Amino acid sequence: MTPNSRLDFTPDEMRRFGYQTIDLLVEHFAGLANGPVASLETRAALDARLAGPPPELASDPGEVLKRLERDVLSSRMRVDHPRFFAFVPSPGNFAGAMADALVSGLNIFAGTWMAGSGPIALEMATVRWLADACGMPASAGGLFVSGGSMANLTALAAARHAMLDDRTEGAMVYYSDQTHSSVERALRTIGFAAEQLRKLPSDDSYQLPAALLAEAVSSDRRAGLRPFAVVANAGTTNTGAVDPLPALGSFCRKEGLWLHADGAYGAASCLSARGRAALDGIGEVDSLSLDPHKWLFQPFECGCVVVRDAELLRRTFRITPEYLQDVHRLSPANLCDYGVQLTRGLRALKLWMSIQIFGMQAFREAIDRGFQLAEYAEQRLRRMPGWDIVSPAQMAVVSFRYTESTNRSEELVKAMYQDGYAMLTSTVLKGQTALRLCTINPRTTEADLDRTLARLDHLARA
Repeated sequence: MTPNSRLDFTPDEMRRFGYQTIDLLVEHFAGLANGPVASLETRAALDARLAGPPPELASDPGEVLKRLERDVLSSRMRVDHPRFFAFVPSPGNFAGAMADALVSGLNIFAGTWMAGSGPIALEMATVRWLADACGMPASAGGLFVSGGSMANLTALAAARHAMLDDRTEGAMVYYSDQTHSSVERALRTIGFAAEQLRKLPSDDSYQLPAALLAEAVSSDRRAGLRPFAVVANAGTTNTGAVDPLPALGSFCRKEGLWLHADGAYGAASCLSARGRAALDGIGEVDSLSLDPHKWLFQPFECGCVVVRDAELLRRTFRITPEYLQDVHRLSPANLCDYGVQLTRGLRALKLWMSIQIFGMQAFREAIDRGFQLAEYAEQRLRRMPGWDIVSPAQMAVVSFRYTESTNRSEELVKAMYQDGYAMLTSTVLKGQTALRLCTINPRTTEADLDRTLARLDHLARA
């Protein structure tokens, strides 16, 4: 290409580059199961190819795409791979990817009604779908954010404003030792010191014990402190455990405490009957986080925060500077008033478009399959000599360990990582290291699990 100071393509150049990009994506989706889960290189090798000054002159777009594929995309973990069982997978889907391309290509702004009334109306409708699935009332609302970390931060900032008028002195927050680290990070970010965070030991089922919570709240009140919020787990990363939501809801209402549910992983399973049964009581929480880029199969980034009274978000975040006076005078709804971002894209489109194309029934079936695959893996492990179940399959997570040698779980993770066929990760439960599988990818088959567990068994015995 020649230098182009307008940064434009001709229509033919756009089509050519677009088709090349689509071909790359199609090859990725079509060949996922046949390639390795991970292929990573050293920092030195990558720096040798990628570090250095930027080019001064233009390059052929097709050649740049080939370089990207060769030098960058070849060295990464494929979190949408059917044998990626580590952490919490993000399976993604092609409809969601195309939605992201539209949002980026059309440069959609979803911060104010004045600039994006259609996009904002679509986002509000999609939030409503999720709120309804979780049993939240008509007053509930929220917005799409980057992920569970920002959803938790947004909800807890609203709780701080509603319950404390943003005065945090002596205020106390309670959660279990199974709660995701993003909750602690969010609380630190919004001004809570370490001594204001009560991390309570979970019970044998890795749940927050209601009796222990009541004792901690009572003790802190007697000490002159100000209990104000409880964070419940709606599907933990470690084991898929769900805290006793009905009991916690009743306790928080009685004690005048805000109840936030971190459902970044598990809450989306409410779309299915099994998920709703496992998450009984979730509709009674004051706020909720969930990540469609996990169990609703969307590409990154796609999180969501829902608050029982959506107006609380507006009261927490709305600021009206003079340069936005037209926006606030002419707009019935501005999502920039409900969270941290003024400039924000249309993250909701990928979920909206996926549901429009595939239908809710397909999503319910895919969610149910995640439950079934974890149960299948547990059954297989119970029949394998030398393996113990640490936590049974729940919310599509099963944790286990090898007991017949001195091999440590960390060494098995490393061996699987180097092998490349499948990927899983370890965690620590009650002081004991365990392996875990998370089986939410709808592309995963029973044969994938059979071969993964056989390979893991072989590596353990070797």
